[in-house]
Amino acid sequence: MKLRKDIFDSYKFPLVLILSIILGSFLGITMKDKAKIFKPLGDIFINGMFTLVVPLVFTTISSSISSMGNMKRLKSILFSLFSVFIGTGLIASIIIIFVVKIFPPGSGAKLIFDTTATIKPFDAGSQIVSALTVTDFYHLLEKKNMLPLILFSIFFGFAINLIGEKGEIITKGLNALSEVFLKMIGIFMFYAPIGLGAYFANLVGVFGKDLLGAYGKAMGIYYPLCFLYFIILFPIYGYIAGGKKGVFSLKNLLAPALTSLATQSSMATLPVNLKAAENIGVPEDIRNIVLPIGASAHMDGTCLSSILKISFLFGIFNIPFEGTTTYLTAILLSIMGGVVMSGIPGGGLIGEMLIVNIYGFPPEAFPIIATIGYLVDPPATMINATGDTVAAMLVSRIVEGKNWCQYKKEKNINKKKNFIISSVE
Repeated sequence: MKLRKDIFDSYKFPLVLILSIILGSFLGITMKDKAKIFKPLGDIFINGMFTLVVPLVFTTISSSISSMGNMKRLKSILFSLFSVFIGTGLIASIIIIFVVKIFPPGSGAKLIFDTTATIKPFDAGSQIVSALTVTDFYHLLEKKNMLPLILFSIFFGFAINLIGEKGEIITKGLNALSEVFLKMIGIFMFYAPIGLGAYFANLVGVFGKDLLGAYGKAMGIYYPLCFLYFIILFPIYGYIAGGKKGVFSLKNLLAPALTSLATQSSMATLPVNLKAAENIGVPEDIRNIVLPIGASAHMDGTCLSSILKISFLFGIFNIPFEGTTTYLTAILLSIMGGVVMSGIPGGGLIGEMLIVNIYGFPPEAFPIIATIGYLVDPPATMINATGDTVAAMLVSRIVEGKNWCQYKKEKNINKKKNFIISSVE
């Protein structure tokens, strides 16, 4: 009986989220455009998450780095982080190439071009500057500037670390603040079932019919692929990271997966991801560095969608999607879109512009793949966001060694001991 209660307690919140999303989807299907009335309730949830996530990113990253006694460990974490990001992005790109060769997404599609659409020239220099910096300090507080905020947080934490004992009081303050924001998010998540249910009602009611339109075939390929990637590749990564314990711990990805599907935002899913990584047993400094950076620069789902868009355009314009150069260019563009440009404001659109320009497609191609980008966003974000926690597990394996999962076991034992002690008292 106690075991059943423990299982129910573990899955109670994800089950409530699932039920609320099912209810919201049902309302969207039945009410159609009238489901827009639920949009404000969903927007309250999204806006609340974004409001809390900006200070959370700053405090968690800064406190982790400022309290780190060994700077070599930070270097190891960052090197491992980007190695994992590029490695998983490369694997995702290769997988989608094989899939679109077997199931060409653009074959037989007939779309109406928007001939008025124009593509602005791509200025690499200015885009890099805007990706890494802001013009004034207060711009760091805007959610669209997450990458500059992350870089500032790393720099700030590193500077605190360098001043030694004088910086300890700041480190303690940052640690306390990060706990405060996590507690605020924990309280706010009680509203999640209402917020996510309302968000899904509006999403399905307003945009559901588009999924059955001219892009149905591409979506029919991409959606199942994302879910197969989730249930096949993530367990493989989990096993590489922590063996059987790593695979078993992936049950904690359910809440981030549902949140990301509904919100279509890796940043809005970050608080849920941090909790999932904690439950899995990812060391605190690793999860507080990998997850915020991953929310802006780890996008396996984007790698998958980039090559889907490229293959789709090849099919639309009756061009064979084949050849080593074509494949290598597609992989490079997908990794750029999924790892490099994901931190750039409007990076998705920039990546789509690059696809059109590099392959020489006419300007009419841009609105076509921009539409695909919007339609694939829910499952792509699910892979992007939940993949951040999986990446944190892989980084833990590289930095901590194969026994890092013992952290989870010891942590759970300590929890049980504390529970027993408090019960006796």
